[in-house]
Amino acid sequence: MKKTLTLLTLTLSSLSLISQSQTSTLSGKVTDGAKKPAEAATVSLLHAKDSSVARVLTTDISGKYSFNAIAAGKYLVMVTAVGHEKTYSAPVSLEGENAAVEIPGITLNATSKEMGAVTVTARKPFIEQKIDRTVVNVDAAVTNAGSTALEVLEKSPGVTVDKDGAISLKGKQGVMVMMDGRPTYLSADQLASLLKSMPASSIDQIEIITNPSAKYDAAGNSGIINIKTKKNKQRGFNGSLTLNYGQGKYWKTNNSFNLNYRTGKVNIFANGGYSRWNGFQQLEIKRKYRDAGSKELTAIFEQVSYMKNENENYSLKLGADYYLSAKTTLGIVLNGNMSPENQRGTNTSNLMNNQGVTDSVLYATSYNEDLWKNKSINLNLRHQFDTTGRELTADIDLVNYGSNSKQLFNNTMFDPSMNEKSFNQLKGNLPVDISIYSAKVDYTQPLKDGGKLEAGLKGSMVNTDNFAGYYNLIDNAWEVDYRKTNNFKYEENIFAAYVNYNRQINKWGIQGGLRYEHTSYKGNQFGNPTAKDSSFKRNYGSLFPTVFVTYKANEKNTFGLSLGRRIDRPAYQDLNPFLFFIDQYTMGQGNPYLQPQFTQNVELSHTFKSYLTTTINYSTTRDYMNETFDNGNDSQSGSNEEFVTVVRQGNIGRRQNAGISVSAQVPVQKWWTAILYTNYNYNTFEGELNGEQLEVSGGTMMFNVNNQFKFSKGWSAELSGWYRTKGIDGQILIDPMYAVSGGLAKQVLKNKGTVKLNVRDIFYTQKPQGDIAFKTTEAWFRNSRDSRVVNISFVYRFGKPLKDSKPSRKTGGAGDEQNRVKMGGNN
Repeated sequence: MKKTLTLLTLTLSSLSLISQSQTSTLSGKVTDGAKKPAEAATVSLLHAKDSSVARVLTTDISGKYSFNAIAAGKYLVMVTAVGHEKTYSAPVSLEGENAAVEIPGITLNATSKEMGAVTVTARKPFIEQKIDRTVVNVDAAVTNAGSTALEVLEKSPGVTVDKDGAISLKGKQGVMVMMDGRPTYLSADQLASLLKSMPASSIDQIEIITNPSAKYDAAGNSGIINIKTKKNKQRGFNGSLTLNYGQGKYWKTNNSFNLNYRTGKVNIFANGGYSRWNGFQQLEIKRKYRDAGSKELTAIFEQVSYMKNENENYSLKLGADYYLSAKTTLGIVLNGNMSPENQRGTNTSNLMNNQGVTDSVLYATSYNEDLWKNKSINLNLRHQFDTTGRELTADIDLVNYGSNSKQLFNNTMFDPSMNEKSFNQLKGNLPVDISIYSAKVDYTQPLKDGGKLEAGLKGSMVNTDNFAGYYNLIDNAWEVDYRKTNNFKYEENIFAAYVNYNRQINKWGIQGGLRYEHTSYKGNQFGNPTAKDSSFKRNYGSLFPTVFVTYKANEKNTFGLSLGRRIDRPAYQDLNPFLFFIDQYTMGQGNPYLQPQFTQNVELSHTFKSYLTTTINYSTTRDYMNETFDNGNDSQSGSNEEFVTVVRQGNIGRRQNAGISVSAQVPVQKWWTAILYTNYNYNTFEGELNGEQLEVSGGTMMFNVNNQFKFSKGWSAELSGWYRTKGIDGQILIDPMYAVSGGLAKQVLKNKGTVKLNVRDIFYTQKPQGDIAFKTTEAWFRNSRDSRVVNISFVYRFGKPLKDSKPSRKTGGAGDEQNRVKMGGNN
């Protein structure tokens, strides 16, 4: 109770604590037993009083390390590396302003041959809160075993995933998701499909950056989520193998491997995986239709859809780094991914009059067969001019996404006595081809005043070709349905340039940047016998300034302020004006008039003793893009158009978002750490939508609790959960929802292996439901899926260390283009 009151007091006063500070620099060098520089060794800065971790970094190619802007106090340094014993420095005191202390050289001693392949590092917490980002260490949470990347994101601080898998950050959609610093080139629903098939075992960290600097692409109005995959930087041959089996209503598995061989001038690495996800989705919808004038109830529509999903994913990454010299590295990375998916569904719809008496019943079956293939190549260069940090990096990315989706729908209409009234069949063939070309160059120049200047250029080109062919079975022959069939091509070019400056001045950290992006695009909708050709194009340029200020008041208190401007461009297929078929009474449609949205962000933060962080944020978005719902009277959708709902992206005017979040890591006991996070957001939407004025507002509160337990003899456990209150998003009102998960883990095989057992969504409560209102239609929905799963997993680490190593660079540099590719269905 005392700790709870203390936490509450600190939270309420977190924005009023200001006092004096002292900052210093602590540096040193690490060598191995042969007196050679120990590159890539893990260096942990510890508080001398309790050995708690203050910071963690790795040594550079010369074995050197440097901790900057360290508050006054007493510290010691711990160094760990594969094949060597853990080594500590003597305690050192930092006193006075701007002290520069050099730790005497640390020499590592080799461990016994038996332990040579075991990596020993400082234990990382599940959540690390830094001044400019939040870091999630995936392996630190037991319940992440056997889960997917999307499920890990669901319980990350400030992140929410909606009923369709779309990701929001602090109550705002439009997140740019990156992999190893490279944009994924996937829009919201396609990204969800990819993350559902990506095993958490392949992820090292997730970085959550709410206000990125000018160095990053300006896309993502709510910030950036960077998913860092595992990369073995150790010398010699090293690797790991992860096996997992999960059981919900249906069985699932995801497995992965990670291999690395590093010696001489060459570093070779490979990552791959296989997963199979068997699951289901049940969607219940109740719609009420009212007269436009009198508002009297005219009809009732009830629909229950059940979809059985079978999804497989095969992935492989191959790469190599070649060291031309100690300063220059060339790299190549090849990625391939194939994801076949089958979906079998049934849909029962009851059409009733205003008294609730059934007029007719529609029974539909559907079969979807999808095959997504994507491949990419990244060529990269890194040149270090000297040891001061002056360097040049360059990347070229070539990416291709291809898919072929085949659909078959059987629709039977019955009267109230279940006598067949009509029957029709519809099939679809929907191939997609997307090619992306991107190149960028970045330069970093340290300055004499202790500052750093960064500048860069980037260009990208995107070509998409989408065909949707629909056919009706008439007199035992397939005839083209021209009202649904279409061919859409889209081309886009983006050029960007940026400059960024940052410097530490005593207690203050200052960073400012400016980015310019110019966009040009054109789309062509090819005609058919019932529709004419149409096209559109646009050119525009925009400036994106960013400002960051930090103030280290003293050892306990750090304050931060950030301001920035962001953009979100429409997904490529969202500009296609033709309809596509979801079911008999639900259609999707693009919008060629969709405009990009621009967001202004401001954020204030306070961190107390590195464990309690409070953040206040405000943003305003112009031409806000969101999923909208409309009646199908003008949709060319076919019969019973008055009952059809058309889903499309639209600009609904202005959105304002204000919020406050608090995160804390509370050491309840030596063996028990509680990680707490809460976030309150208030959204206001104003504008015109489908000819109607939209003025809605509401607040949402989210709580996230993660309890980490560490026991003796290699045992550990976790109990976590989250709760989200009722919230509003445009036309949708989402009801409250929560989930609880728990798990156990045990180190085995002399710490080379780990066995984990967990249960996710223990009480089976993760079922999004809510209300939608548009024009003369009121709707309620509930979406259930196979979210309660028991998992057992086994991880085995192996390898043989060598004595020499070189720095590696495996990240590319393409822009936000992949974030906007529509890919696959939702599980």
